[in-house]
Amino acid sequence: MNILIDIGHPGHVHLFHGVSEELKRRGHALHYSVRDIPVAKHLMEHYGMTPWVDLGGKKDSLWGKAHTVANQDFRLLRYVRRSHIDMGLSSGLVLGHVSKLTPMISFMFDDDDDAAEPLMTKYGHPFSDVVLTPECIRRKTKHAVYYAGTHELAYLHPNRFRPDPSVLQRAGIRMGERFFIMRFVALKGHHDKGQHGLELAQKRDLVNLLKSHGRVIITSERTIEPEFESYRLSVPPEDIHSLMYYCSLFLGDSQTMTSEAAVLGTPALKCNTFAGRLAVPNMLEHRFDLCYAYMPESFRSMYDHIEHLLALDPTELHDLWHGKRQRMLNELIDPTDFFADYIENWGGGRGNGM
Repeated sequence: MNILIDIGHPGHVHLFHGVSEELKRRGHALHYSVRDIPVAKHLMEHYGMTPWVDLGGKKDSLWGKAHTVANQDFRLLRYVRRSHIDMGLSSGLVLGHVSKLTPMISFMFDDDDDAAEPLMTKYGHPFSDVVLTPECIRRKTKHAVYYAGTHELAYLHPNRFRPDPSVLQRAGIRMGERFFIMRFVALKGHHDKGQHGLELAQKRDLVNLLKSHGRVIITSERTIEPEFESYRLSVPPEDIHSLMYYCSLFLGDSQTMTSEAAVLGTPALKCNTFAGRLAVPNMLEHRFDLCYAYMPESFRSMYDHIEHLLALDPTELHDLWHGKRQRMLNELIDPTDFFADYIENWGGGRGNGM
């Protein structure tokens, strides 16, 4: 089969590179499309997800996003028809739209709750043949197919990921050195309207707390505040998960990286207005006790919690969290195997809740 993977964000590269390799191994021809996002293209080159068709840039405003989607619909429609694509994989809107105008079957991979993404629920799910969904989320669409896992496990399950200790050397970190990763995000997605995370003073308080216990590393989607420049991450994006595996704590206001740290067995605390509202992070927090979410007005409680974790013996903290991680791995699946099997064997059934 000709299978197209559509990339709209760097995180989609991580999500799809495993299933891409598995489908290629099974003899299918893989095609790729991507927006003009340098980090995403860098990761695609790194994982061999080439060549690709470039669908252009992205916009931050709601009107700009709508105009961009329309342009991408048209460009991808031409490519799908010309390349005789049989199936398409995506975490965005466009492939579902194109599938309604072509014989292509569209699989949407979505790990956000319906209430958190009304535009996706209205303009994405109804156009997709299948909406692959972690089983902790319940959807309105009849196209949902549920699995016992998370997006992050598709690329960070031990079957798919082995931490690379040489990343530490490249980052100037000694093996066994205590260090912390902080992630600040822009919250510019269509579902992020009206949401916010850590304020500057709160970031400053966290940096001052952490730096007395070890090295602080900061990553940021946009321009970093000048006072934090000396803490900026200095490794390529493909190394970040190994770095997260070896760090002592992950802190920030990022949804995805908090969940990534959690499934890697790294204690993770986030502070943003999505706290407590999303099923996947809630599962990792309440079912497996791997991460914690705080509203910005509860920052003091988060700060106290971090102080408590910092006071624990680092080796005991590591062993405790990796025990929790193992319980999670025992109860959830390797999603990549499930994805590849389901796509390859799909026969037109909908909403069968596999």
